[in-house]
This record gives sequence, structure tokens and C-alpha cells, in this order.
Amino acid sequence: MKKFLQLLFGLALGSQLSYADNLRDGFSAYERNDYVNAAQFFQASCEGGDVEACYNLANMYDKGQGVTLDNQKAVELFTKSCDGGFADGCYNLGMMYDQGEGAKKDYAKAFVLFTKACDAGHTRGCYNLGIMYYKAQGVQKDYAKAAKYFQKSCDEGYEKGCFNLGVMYRDGQSVPQNRQTALELFKKACDGNMPLGCKNYEKLRSEMP
Repeated sequence: MKKFLQLLFGLALGSQLSYADNLRDGFSAYERNDYVNAAQFFQASCEGGDVEACYNLANMYDKGQGVTLDNQKAVELFTKSCDGGFADGCYNLGMMYDQGEGAKKDYAKAFVLFTKACDAGHTRGCYNLGIMYYKAQGVQKDYAKAAKYFQKSCDEGYEKGCFNLGVMYRDGQSVPQNRQTALELFKKACDGNMPLGCKNYEKLRSEMP
């Protein structure tokens, strides 16, 4: 899932102030659904070196908001934001390669980008690494590493990570089979508003003595 960030306060001073103003004005215009002006403000800020602005402009090209939909341009801008150290940019760029949007589908590249995002603390980047290890996409199948990354994303509150880890404990995939642990993980997923987590929790609970 790709996302659009909210405005972060604590703007830079000095020579960066005008670019920060453009970023802030871009968010203000976006919140008013004035996408044309939002894109122009983000463009100006991106050209000034603000990688968050590049990321937000990339999302607008990906969605066709205020600009002509252009997935290749989105890939270019996500790349710029990722190269500048913006973890969400790396994650979204990974999604573009994973889904073959704006670039040829390339699981190996997606894997590298999700790793970079995860290393920077991006929860869903870590979850996607778990998926890639589980499904052998861009990397050799490794259930132990899949479990590791599902655990990491679950610990950070991502319900899908809890659910997938629950499946692995239920079925004993690279972890000791433990139905009680699986039950607790399905409950976490359910508490995170994941209907499938609730369904599996109730089913497994009914099967246990």
C-alpha cells in the first residue's frame, strides 16, 4: 500500500526556508483538494532538494492528481526521494517494481528497496520482506527469515505481520508448532481490525481443548 504523508512540523531554517514554505503550501493546497497548485508547490520544493516534496509529487503522478498520470515519472521521483534517504520513498519505489508500475516488474530490485526501507524503520517494508522470503520472490525461500520479519512488523503493530506469523506457528513453518502462540497472534490481528484474523482466531479457539 502506498501512502501520502501528512505535513511534518519543525521546518528547516536559513537557505532552506523557501523550500520548506513550498512544502507547507503544497500540503495546504492538497488538503483543499487544489491538486494543481499542490503539485506546483511540491515541484518547486523538490527542485530545491526537498526529498519529502519529491515523494509527495511522485504520489500525485502515480494517482494523476493535479498532473497527468505518469507512473514512469512517479518512479523517477520516488527514486530521488529514496536516494535522498526518505524511507517512504524507498518503500513506494519497491511497490512500483513489485507491481510493475512505471517500471518492469523486478522482484530483486523490490527486495533491495524493501530492505532499505525496513533498515530505516519502515514497518511495511519489513513485512514485505517477510512476504518475499515466504514466497521466494526476488530471494530464495527462507521461512526462518520470513518469520523474523513478520515478527518485527507484528511487534511494531502491523496486524498482517501478526496474522502471517500466526499461520507459521499454527502450521509449524520454521518455528515450533504452537497453537497457543498462533491463537495469541490471530487475536492481535483481530484487534487490529483484520477480519481474517478474527475468523482464524475463532476457528482455532474452537478446535482447542
